Amino acid sequence: MRLRRGRTRAAEDAAPAADAGAPAAAPAPAAATPGSGIAPGDGDGAPPHFGEGPADVLLQRLELTVRRRLDGLLQGDHLGLVPGSGSEAGDSRTYHPGDDVRRMDWPVTARTQVPHVRETIADRELETWAVVDLSASLDFGTGLCDKRDLAIAGLAAVSHLTVRGGNRLGAVVTTGERVDRYPAKPGRLAADRLLRGVVATPRASTGRRGDLAAALETLRRPPRRRGLVVVVSDFLGDTDWERPLRGLGTRHELLGIEVVDPRELELPDVGLLTVRDPESGQTLEVPTGDPEFRARYAAGAAEQRRQVAAGLRRAGAGHLQLRTDRDWLMDVVRFVADRRRAGSGGASR
Repeated sequence: MRLRRGRTRAAEDAAPAADAGAPAAAPAPAAATPGSGIAPGDGDGAPPHFGEGPADVLLQRLELTVRRRLDGLLQGDHLGLVPGSGSEAGDSRTYHPGDDVRRMDWPVTARTQVPHVRETIADRELETWAVVDLSASLDFGTGLCDKRDLAIAGLAAVSHLTVRGGNRLGAVVTTGERVDRYPAKPGRLAADRLLRGVVATPRASTGRRGDLAAALETLRRPPRRRGLVVVVSDFLGDTDWERPLRGLGTRHELLGIEVVDPRELELPDVGLLTVRDPESGQTLEVPTGDPEFRARYAAGAAEQRRQVAAGLRRAGAGHLQLRTDRDWLMDVVRFVADRRRAGSGGASR
């Protein structure tokens, strides 16, 4: 039985056996989601399993689903992060000799009796960089899909929501054995090629651990154009990713997409299980029949997830959690709608 990596705080507090991860239990049947376009009982709300067919066909099917559910949520131009000549009104400031008198803000000047000029913000193209963690711990799932498929689906949603009007999308994909870089290019065709390349990324072999922190560092040096950085990962293990992510937050908008399986949060009572950690190859026995053990595991897992959320918050990143046992597109719809209502138009700072 192949299971996720066992580096949760819960496992460490519960028993050494939990270091191997959580057992793969049979998922409960999913209820139908109205409007999903998928028949009940056929994995409703789940992304395609990219190991079961041609990538082009599966990505096209996924794109149609994403467009049907997400179209219209992020319409409008992206506002640049630096001032410049443009039509979008910005803040007012006091007049300095040499300022263009055509930008005088007369209402503020009349109200304050001090000359003011109106700054403008230019409409600029958005450059989005995705850091995708496809390490061995993503090759696991007990819900409607594997975490790897859900991570690719999350990347596809980001692609659809950002690639328009000349916006560019690039990616850094890490598996622990290799790091693939896709330069930021504009257009839907370039984004489709990027997604096909990510789908074709070979799975990491047992005993190799991904290095999310190193992948984030590749975006810091050399500095990239100001834009949006999206991190797709399960964020298991060490939190050494927080420091480079905070560094990126000084220049970019940030969004963290956390991919979670329910067995990473709690263990079912299925007796004594032999489990294997895909990233270390270690095989141990887990006493899931022990209620105290399961309680310690659940408490430690909840604490680890709180630490991940706190790390993303300290970095100034928006936090979107996708679970393999839920309709992932509904989670994306809620997240985007909430951000639009908050007036941020995406990841919060």
